[in-house]
Amino acid sequence: MAISLATLLGVHSLHLSNAGLAETTWHEDINWVAVTELEDPQRFLSGGELVLTTGMRLRSAPEQRRFVRQVQRAGAVGIGFGTGLTHDAVPPALIAEANRWGLPIVQVPYETPFIAIGKLVAEAQAADHVAKLERLIAGHQILARALLTGGGLTQLLKHLGGMLRTEIALTQFTAHLYNSGAELPSADTWASYPIPTGRRDACTLWVRQPFEDSGIIGYAQNLISVELNNMVKQRQAQRALCGQVLEDVIHGALETSEAQRRLAGVGLNSTRKNVVLLAVSAAHHKALVSTSVPQPLETAVAAVVGKDLVVVINDDGGAAPALARRLSDHLAEAGIHATIGIGGAYTKPNGLRWSYFEARDAASHGLPVNEPERLSLTSLLLASEDVPLADMAHESLNPLRAFDAAHGAELVTTLESYLNNNGSVAAVAEALTLHRNTVRYRLAQITELTGYDPSVTADRVQLWLALAVSRLGARQAR
Repeated sequence: MAISLATLLGVHSLHLSNAGLAETTWHEDINWVAVTELEDPQRFLSGGELVLTTGMRLRSAPEQRRFVRQVQRAGAVGIGFGTGLTHDAVPPALIAEANRWGLPIVQVPYETPFIAIGKLVAEAQAADHVAKLERLIAGHQILARALLTGGGLTQLLKHLGGMLRTEIALTQFTAHLYNSGAELPSADTWASYPIPTGRRDACTLWVRQPFEDSGIIGYAQNLISVELNNMVKQRQAQRALCGQVLEDVIHGALETSEAQRRLAGVGLNSTRKNVVLLAVSAAHHKALVSTSVPQPLETAVAAVVGKDLVVVINDDGGAAPALARRLSDHLAEAGIHATIGIGGAYTKPNGLRWSYFEARDAASHGLPVNEPERLSLTSLLLASEDVPLADMAHESLNPLRAFDAAHGAELVTTLESYLNNNGSVAAVAEALTLHRNTVRYRLAQITELTGYDPSVTADRVQLWLALAVSRLGARQAR
């Protein structure tokens, strides 16, 4: 432990005595011992020193008083005045000035060399430094052991808070990964330390003030960074595994009993209602599939399906919109621009498929958070890889698009208007400001080019489906 003036006077071998009345810094630690015979040593002091002098140049009372003021302004803890050489006793003027400024004065007898005092203080400083290093190393071992023994971030931060004797919090974008107290951290009363990971899911370590950092926080930052990187790798592996199961279920490749068994293996109980949240990001899909999720979704099953992030929550549908907004906000904080689609709440593996397709259809609407709608026949047909509906739509409409491009005939526009107006030629003519005969002529051209007659119910369904598939495909491409 560092040594103070009070402790020094208790060392009998030094034969020191208190010459003044001031005890303001009596119990403050002595940072160093400065031996000087200068009249003005202030420029050579940095604060916390015990200044030792024999007063060789302090002959007059004004000089002695000025010396005390210079030492006091430098922030020294006291003066050790050596007697028996220049002065037989500590000068009264020096003592009076020291009492006035609250600076302790210690008399050092002739038989006590200054080096003995300096050595004692240096040994105390060295012992204190060694003790701090030992405590720091012990702290390092405790924090490292918390991770190596499976305690994870929670145990590490719990031990760190105990060492610093204060509250600890760890945040990641909008999520609070850990908080030892009830109060949320703020810049006013908490110190913040960034945790770099080289990834988008960087965290911030918060430490409630006041606290004394002996260097353990820097080590904790490194450990937290390592653990976060490990968590990312574990998250990627787990999501890939869950994604394989979900893809088999979505594609209908499993019998019901096998699907239930495999879903249970990744933590999904298909006998209860589940809702699919689908996050889609064309620009940031690589970061999307590995990023963290907000705290309310940490217990949900997350998976990677294609380039999308799928989060399955056990819910009857009531909490899904709020959770989807939390996910959207969390991704936005991470710099990931994504659209969230919400599926319906259903039981059984087929219900999970249905919820996924609803979520995918909703996500194509392009809003940050998209509520589920009734799943259309077009979406269901597109969900089946066995039905080449997109190719069929292209084959049906391509002749019309080519003719429009060459002649500016607006046959596709006319067809859309005809189908939207339930086959009414009069309504199409009014909507497009055309003569009815022009509308009939265009419908005849559509029949000739495609082979489908819009006035025939079966052909009309084919053309309507082709247009619907084309629109949905265009939204998904964006």
